[in-house]
Amino acid sequence: MMKKAFSKFTLFLATGCGISLFVPFAPGTFGSLPGVALAYATALLPPWAQIPLCLALALLAVPVCGSAERQLGIRDDGRISADEWMLFPIATVALPLHSLPWWSMAVFFIVVRFFDIIKPPPAKGLQSLPGGRGIVVDDLVANLYALGVNWLIFSAVM
Repeated sequence: MMKKAFSKFTLFLATGCGISLFVPFAPGTFGSLPGVALAYATALLPPWAQIPLCLALALLAVPVCGSAERQLGIRDDGRISADEWMLFPIATVALPLHSLPWWSMAVFFIVVRFFDIIKPPPAKGLQSLPGGRGIVVDDLVANLYALGVNWLIFSAVM
């Protein structure tokens, strides 16, 4: 009973609070939307606290995604979006989100989605790792690329 409840809970988390189970297209993009709220919440912390929180979320995403992959029975199923939403705050570490215009988050989100889709090296190769590690590690690298670009955009435009 407890194991079944835990499995349902991890599938709920892994699918962006269920969002990516119900959208007919771009489930990863829609399932990553909870990451926006998570990034705003993370931005309330000082930068020195944001980094360990982001690392903890990335570590937590591994078993969540691995559990969902086993439940759905498809390797790196597109409906699994915990790797996107739980890691999204990495791409906004130390950015003053609460003092930026509303559209800045849309720009940061697009940058993250861009790097998640194109997966520049070494992200693409890391997808071959087994289970939850392969689902999460490529997004970790993509979010680090996005963090650099988001900081460049912030420095140049905002």
